[in-house]
Amino acid sequence: MNRLDLTKQIDNHLTSLFDEPKRSDIADRLAKLIDTQQVIPPIEPLNEKNIYLITYGDSIQSANQKPLQALRTMLDETVSDIITDVHLLPMFPYTSDDGFSVTDYLQINPELGDWSDIDNLATNYRLMYDFVANHMSESSDWFQQFLQGKPGFKEAFVEKESDFDASNVVRPRTSPLFHTYGISEKQVWSTFSKDQVDVNIQDPEMFIRLTETLLTYITRGATSIRLDAIGFLWKESGTTCIHLPQTHAVIQIWRLLTDYFAPNTQIITETNVPHQENISYFGNGNNEAHQVYQFPLPPLTLHAFTTHDATHLTNWAKTITPISKTATYFNFLASHDGIGMRPTEGILTDTDREKLAEKVVQNGGQISYKNNPDGSKSIYELNINYSDALRNAGESDDLAVQKMLAAHHILFSVIGVPAVYYHSLFGSRNDKEAAETSGIPRRINREKLNLATLQRELESNPYRQAIFTGLKKLAEIRKSEVAFNPYQQQEVISSATNVFALKRGDVYCYTNVSNKAVTIETTGVKNLLTGELVNGSYELPAYGYAWLK
Repeated sequence: MNRLDLTKQIDNHLTSLFDEPKRSDIADRLAKLIDTQQVIPPIEPLNEKNIYLITYGDSIQSANQKPLQALRTMLDETVSDIITDVHLLPMFPYTSDDGFSVTDYLQINPELGDWSDIDNLATNYRLMYDFVANHMSESSDWFQQFLQGKPGFKEAFVEKESDFDASNVVRPRTSPLFHTYGISEKQVWSTFSKDQVDVNIQDPEMFIRLTETLLTYITRGATSIRLDAIGFLWKESGTTCIHLPQTHAVIQIWRLLTDYFAPNTQIITETNVPHQENISYFGNGNNEAHQVYQFPLPPLTLHAFTTHDATHLTNWAKTITPISKTATYFNFLASHDGIGMRPTEGILTDTDREKLAEKVVQNGGQISYKNNPDGSKSIYELNINYSDALRNAGESDDLAVQKMLAAHHILFSVIGVPAVYYHSLFGSRNDKEAAETSGIPRRINREKLNLATLQRELESNPYRQAIFTGLKKLAEIRKSEVAFNPYQQQEVISSATNVFALKRGDVYCYTNVSNKAVTIETTGVKNLLTGELVNGSYELPAYGYAWLK
């Protein structure tokens, strides 16, 4: 595709988004952007070797280094042999929500380091940047210029209109939809909190600013770009204001630009919603997200190990098929957020969800809720460290470790690209004090780790060490098997209800989700984890797992 074809395809999308003269204005500005943008040499396509680490820029602390430098040291000294891609949660200046109320999209938070530290990281690792495109901090320069009515910013955010019907808007929070700001007392749309004001993507100036930000990230070393909360981007009176066709069209424009200027760079959409809504962001498989977050996987895996029954996980997995040669799933079990429960709608019952919530509270976690259009509230997410979430009453540390490894065996087996949260990789536990003192439930799983202490405890703390070494072994084996290519077919195979079983290429993947041993009948295979040959029956111990080739 040449640049003329690129601009024609983009113009087709703009026609569906904007009436004249907005369409022509945006098309002209985009054409100028395209003319000045340089094509970046293609990076290597995703394959079975790619494993993402999810972390904040200041997750690792050291007295002698800036946080980004300490992160680089940790990566080099502990996981450089398994981690290829590093997801840096928002690394920009911010005022709240642990980074997700950005004040400046293009500056590195000085408390973390600077762009030279990002460049240094990029010499050894592919980097995933967070693009919080839906909203900004109320303290941001852009929003302050909006409040002051400055030229170019008069429509940059979504001001309340008397004739706009917001009665059907889907909310992820219980806070008000509009908040009042400034001496002018403007009422502005704020999907998530007062300090996170929604941008107006329908404003030509803002459309260009956001698109230019995306292209800047590509130029500045991003090999993946996570579109945070992207489903809420476009607002339309009378609608749910989530997953609207116009939002998909914006993503399609950004995909076109990314594919043209930085081949194989990944656009990854983050939409914590029911499964069918989530995967709509693949578009036709080649024109929207390269990856979507696989949100049902964390709660369904948790449910399987809680009930010792993989039926729901298995039935859901049967619906997960390859998307295309350029699109697949971003798989994870834990992240900086809680365990989202909306993705289980239509899969688990309300009773199932309530039982998981009860267990989480018993294990020291908290529950977050959302408002529904009918005025009721429902469980939005479970806030807890994933290894603590997995524990059933009375289970020992040894069983908890085995369970954590078994859960990640599932993560490393299913179709898509695996992403491991830093607290999962390092065998952390609940940080209940942080959640309680801050009043922010998600901080139960956001503890910052001292580099020297972490390195020492990976050798001396049995719990940390066992999870860390076990996960490294799983990752090393996965990376050596082409069967785990993220675009490779997966086949769910028949097994007992307490076993989750897949076939990936020539590898059979078995995970026992129960606390009782299970026997599998097989023949003429090699256990990739132990190197032993298996003929006849093979016993999986409690929470045991195997890759048989």
